[in-house]
Amino acid sequence: MKIVVLDGYTENPGDLSWEALEQIGEVTIYDRTSYVDDPIIAERIGNADIAITNKTPITKETIDKCPNLKLIAFLATGYNVADYNYAKVKGIPVVNVPTYGTQIVGQYAVGLLFEICSHYGHHDQTVKNGKWENNQDWCYWDFPMIELYGKTAGIIGLGRIGQATAKILKSMDMNVIAYDAHQSESGKELAEYVNLDTLFQKSDVIFLHCPLFPETEGIINKENIRKMKDGVIVINNSRGQLVVEQDLADALNSGKVYAAGLDVVSTEPIKGNNPLLKAKNCVITPHISWAAQASRQRIMDITVANIQAFIDGKATNVVNK
Repeated sequence: MKIVVLDGYTENPGDLSWEALEQIGEVTIYDRTSYVDDPIIAERIGNADIAITNKTPITKETIDKCPNLKLIAFLATGYNVADYNYAKVKGIPVVNVPTYGTQIVGQYAVGLLFEICSHYGHHDQTVKNGKWENNQDWCYWDFPMIELYGKTAGIIGLGRIGQATAKILKSMDMNVIAYDAHQSESGKELAEYVNLDTLFQKSDVIFLHCPLFPETEGIINKENIRKMKDGVIVINNSRGQLVVEQDLADALNSGKVYAAGLDVVSTEPIKGNNPLLKAKNCVITPHISWAAQASRQRIMDITVANIQAFIDGKATNVVNK
């Protein structure tokens, strides 16, 4: 069984082991291949039986050039960079890792909010630059400090990650409301379900934890921003395409939106002309909510299990049944 890992570096920059995968078959590992469709992708897959990818695309053309390909495995939850419908036509299952970072992604979302409320990094740097040492008062703060107690958090998407975030927010005595097309009993224990307009109107902080579907793409846009409270905070570590970036940048610069904490943008790596780079009060981190070693180890373990299950004739986590 020949296995090719197309872009393994972000999953394993050296602190994990590929040994469990290597016990299954003959493995070739590339740190990086390409994040755009490129002939090199098919060249590297070659006559492999299994291609493992994270963000390297596997298109119809690539699939046609790799007639021995029997399985496409994602080191991630998202699988939209593969032509999974065409893979189905060719009888090639596409498998993913549906759950691996629930707690860390919820933790990271709230961490972005904490940074906005208290500006830890900025004040740390000013202390190290001598500002505290030379300050005439015993303390100082360069931005307003925001207390979250009693404020309303609105969560768009109250699935596993949304609920993990809600648990943290509830522990801080925040009022939690949520919008989700599919309500659950576990969600009702953590938040009050409301319609989307009510969430926009009542929330002091809005968290995006919904998948990217046609109906959620661009859900943060100028029309919906008008419905929000003045001074709202927006947190997104789900998918960058949920936000119309120019609209959010305009709202940040006008003060309608007080601040945004983003771990994702529409095109990654971010482009230098992204309007959010120069927007006021916008914290941007490089898509690392998921990247704790513990969560990456779970990705590794589940991917190995997915491949072994396929070999055993009992494929699991198939997204193109």
